[in-house]
Amino acid sequence: MQTILITGCSSGYGLETARHFLANGWNVIATMRTPRQDILPRSERLRILPLDVTSEASIAAVVKAAGQIDVLVNNAGIGVVGAFEATTMSHIRKVFDTNSFGVMAMAQAVIPQMRERRSGAIVNVTSSATLAPMPLAAAYTASKQAIEGFTGSLAHELGYFGIRAKLVEPGYAPTTRFTQNTAVRIEDMIPEAYADFAAPIFAAFAQPALTTRESDVAEAIWAAVHDTSGKLRFPAGQDAVALANAG
Repeated sequence: MQTILITGCSSGYGLETARHFLANGWNVIATMRTPRQDILPRSERLRILPLDVTSEASIAAVVKAAGQIDVLVNNAGIGVVGAFEATTMSHIRKVFDTNSFGVMAMAQAVIPQMRERRSGAIVNVTSSATLAPMPLAAAYTASKQAIEGFTGSLAHELGYFGIRAKLVEPGYAPTTRFTQNTAVRIEDMIPEAYADFAAPIFAAFAQPALTTRESDVAEAIWAAVHDTSGKLRFPAGQDAVALANAG
């Protein structure tokens, strides 16, 4: 029975992905900053562990506790929406610490055991913001684009050892806590000079033509984990698929 470790399982994509793999018979290690034992079905195949992907000590502890990891899903992330001019560099660094460096650190922590076994998969969750330029998302997009390039290159070098590296690219999911896991309010990221520019964008967000569901992402991760064709990118959600096809 294979074991999957998923980061960012307290809500949204991570939580639904943990449910999906658990329901399909996998051993699941669901990680989150503050563990909650009540959000997933009780199972002898489930472990809920604390993890801060910006902490080397936390990463080392969870990898040691996990034992053999057959699949790593890097899902933990920070959302940020706002004018780049109003986004402080300290906040941008915080976003990159989680969205970019946290992903890299987690991958680096599990690669040695996968390389020794010459098997495994690393799935990095990015965003449809990498598929087409989107306004008011410059810093966020940059943090996710970094992982797009990182994963594409990583897939080549790890493929030599039988390890697969994949990308899952979700679209806009209004039912997730995309911007709620940060201390910076959206209102503070839209200066008055940007108000007229931002208004129709937020209006479109309020009534999107196409969206992504948490289950779309879980299913895309499932497909990525089981893919042996060499495919790198897996758009998730109607909007992400439409963007990918348009590109």
